[in-house]
Amino acid sequence: MAFTCATGKHRRAGRMKRATTKAVGAAALTTSGVIGTLAAPAFAADTSAGQTGLTQAIEIGDAVAEQIDAQAAAQQQAAAQKKAEALAKQRAKEAAEKAAKKERAAKERAAREAERKRLNTFVAPVSGSYVSTGYQSGGAAWSSGSHTGIDFHASSGTAVHAVGSGTVVEAGWGGAYGNNIVIKMHDGTYTQYGHLSSIGVSVGQTVTPGQRIGLSGATGNVTGPHLHFEARTTAEYGSDIDPVAYLRSHGVNV
Repeated sequence: MAFTCATGKHRRAGRMKRATTKAVGAAALTTSGVIGTLAAPAFAADTSAGQTGLTQAIEIGDAVAEQIDAQAAAQQQAAAQKKAEALAKQRAKEAAEKAAKKERAAKERAAREAERKRLNTFVAPVSGSYVSTGYQSGGAAWSSGSHTGIDFHASSGTAVHAVGSGTVVEAGWGGAYGNNIVIKMHDGTYTQYGHLSSIGVSVGQTVTPGQRIGLSGATGNVTGPHLHFEARTTAEYGSDIDPVAYLRSHGVNV
């Protein structure tokens, strides 16, 4: 037996039909103005909520932007302060170096001046003494026929001093001079000290003005203790120059 499905109201509408109906109904409502009237309040409410959310988003964005700007400004200020501190430190370092350089230059000048003064300082070979026999005095007591130096009055054991700065080139027995010392002075001249009872320096030693180099005595060809002093152009005998004029030219009053 065959069954057939009759057409009519008892048949359920298909999906396509339902969708079409809804669409037609919506169109009708729109045409009649119902949807427009009913939908307006809901749309307005949705718009208001959107605007509120947008305002909040803008406000949050502004706050974040201000915070970022503040951080950037703080970073710039910190960088500027750091740069200023570095510059101040560099300037302080340069000032310290300049002051140190100036101080070194001043010390060097003072040292040069002290050295110049030391080199140009001369003293008498025997303190508080006087010339007992003058230069080129004649007589049989000298093999050359005249005195090649000057004698300073001094008892045996009196301190004998270098008259200036120089280097010892001879220290020992000198024949008729007895124990003697010859010093090459800083200006290239020579000084000699004879008849010493003892010698306190050695060859090659540098001496300073007023330094004790020996003790007076009566060694060699003498008639009594004293200091024989000569000024020479070389270390050798016979190159003598006036010792009084020599000492006076260097500021020593004899």
